[in-house]
Amino acid sequence: MVSTLVIIPTYNERESLPVQISGVRAYAPDVDILVVDDSSPDGTGEWADEAALADPHVNVLHRPGKQGLGVAYRAGFAWGLEHGYELLVEMDADGSHQPRDLPRLLANAGDGDLVIGSRWVPGGSVKNWPRHRKLLSTGANTYVRLALGIHVKDATAGFRAYTADMLRALDLDSVESQGYCFQIDMCWHVLRAGGTVVEVPIEFVERVQGASKMSGAILREALLKTTVWGVTRRWRQVTGAERRERQSGA
Repeated sequence: MVSTLVIIPTYNERESLPVQISGVRAYAPDVDILVVDDSSPDGTGEWADEAALADPHVNVLHRPGKQGLGVAYRAGFAWGLEHGYELLVEMDADGSHQPRDLPRLLANAGDGDLVIGSRWVPGGSVKNWPRHRKLLSTGANTYVRLALGIHVKDATAGFRAYTADMLRALDLDSVESQGYCFQIDMCWHVLRAGGTVVEVPIEFVERVQGASKMSGAILREALLKTTVWGVTRRWRQVTGAERRERQSGA
């Protein structure tokens, strides 16, 4: 089996994290887990330390204060690459990414540089979402496809797996986005680097414990940056910059 690290960023996930780790260990017993905790005041990090002492498959990376999802994942990627993992998985702590879907994600990891657990491909679904949340997500992903000219159905999805080779080929320090925008940014980086993206269906379940990290600032960041990337892409097409780069082998 390919050596695999499941990265779970946490901030105040003391109630949900034990359930999520237990599920990952049950459905994918050979993978390792890295909890990246942003100094959660509710004791999440302390619980994770105890879990790591009891289970050699569990590791913990403590960070000084809440710095955002993108920073947490970049720290997790760096840790995983340094420790020689071949496949690195993003997974939420709140149970919205179901451990039972993890084996399907891993089974398709050899088919692409990035494998996305998608809500919006045939067979994918969401559970316990109101209509406006579904419209927001599908609308956002439609805008991403149109603005960036990509065919990924769920570029905002956070349940995904990257090959280590792909991550090493990217300039991760240039990925400064957070939240949904981080996921779009990483997908865009992979595609621009010539990588392949594969989507597999999952059932996404709205969290039942803790508070959502979604905010207006996260949505505005995603809208603004996607628009800028899309305008830049279109300008490069109009001016012929992309064609000249391809012809020169740049």
